[in-house]
Amino acid sequence: MKPSRTLLSAMLAAMFVAPASAADLIDIYRAAQTQDAVFAAARAAQQAGQEKLSQGRALLLPSVNLNANTAYNDVNAPYGANKYNSHGYGVTVTQPLFREQNWAMYNQSELQVVISDAQFKAAQQDIILRSAQTYFDVLIAQDTVQLIDAQKSAIAQQLEQAKRNFEVGTATITDTYEAQARYDLILAQELAAASDLEVKQRDLQQLINADLPALNVLGEGFKPTAAEPADVQKWVEEAQLHNVQVQIAEAAYALADEEVARSRGGHLPTLDLVGSYSKNTGCAFTSCGETRSSSVGLQLNMPLFQGGATQSQWREADANREKAKQDLENARRTVAVQTRQAYLGVATGIAQVQALQQALKSSESLLAASKLGQEVGVRTSLDVLNAQQQMYSTRRDLYQAQYNYLVSHLRLKAAAGKLQEADLLQVNQALH
Repeated sequence: MKPSRTLLSAMLAAMFVAPASAADLIDIYRAAQTQDAVFAAARAAQQAGQEKLSQGRALLLPSVNLNANTAYNDVNAPYGANKYNSHGYGVTVTQPLFREQNWAMYNQSELQVVISDAQFKAAQQDIILRSAQTYFDVLIAQDTVQLIDAQKSAIAQQLEQAKRNFEVGTATITDTYEAQARYDLILAQELAAASDLEVKQRDLQQLINADLPALNVLGEGFKPTAAEPADVQKWVEEAQLHNVQVQIAEAAYALADEEVARSRGGHLPTLDLVGSYSKNTGCAFTSCGETRSSSVGLQLNMPLFQGGATQSQWREADANREKAKQDLENARRTVAVQTRQAYLGVATGIAQVQALQQALKSSESLLAASKLGQEVGVRTSLDVLNAQQQMYSTRRDLYQAQYNYLVSHLRLKAAAGKLQEADLLQVNQALH
């Protein structure tokens, strides 16, 4: 075990070297906002989505085209031959007057902007949740390592005491074997906990793209509070109106409806206002000249038959609209379930924290009584070991329940579409 212990000691020393100043949850969140690649990609996607509106508006505005030509001509005819250069240019301006498909695509571009904004809002909420979850994952991993280290020290004391008692004949060899087995087990658990802490720290480093600072921890006097309002149905109703996934699904359904209108517009005529101007210069045998022309008029185009493609696209768009409708219904149902789960997580989290706080007091009392009983001979070394294990397990469960409650509170706000940095600030106040 010596090589393993040496390696483990080096790992723990590297993990718990504290920088000059500790970072809190807000520091981690703001670092993630600027460094996280997932959030950066979402920001770029939103910027790209904003351009859809300009592209849709362009379909309703005039288009201007410039054309130019130049050519070398070699003409041989019965009446003579001639070689000359000709060149010219022209400008054409087209203003759509009636294009049903263009209007539908413009409406779609507005909806695409709505979707991109909602997706970015979802990314903003996600970076808050991921910052909190990753932060607390590191804290619970640190707590586990520290609790296991404390438990190892306590078991080591019990092991030494069992050996001394056996040597003087006041205890059996069974007590020594039991303490040795517990000590060997805690060494294995220590290695696993150190490895898990290393993984959790690397996850946080990836999020902030920087060396991991020391982290503020949860205060001893932490007291969870109930969600307001204390009515799950009101939270569900709020989520149906403001949840980001529901908003995205609603916009997607409206987008699919506009696609039906766009496909239907393939049967309708188009009317454009067209103006053109051209100038051409060339020679014909002995005479050279310049020709200019200009025109303004209306251009009507009436589609008659496209091989059945228009009807097929219409049926496809109608089926996709039905799909979007069902996706919207599924989003509403899913959000309702997720909101209820998050609310239940907050409510049960409060009860669990309170129960574990009381259980910890009882476990500490049991340990103290077991140690006293061992001294007077009414409790064995095994009783003390069991009491120690129960106390440390209860303490770890309490830490985990506290972190789970805080994350559940943030998830409830996210489900209702109301999660903001201010909510993270409130959670950060519990850290020191």
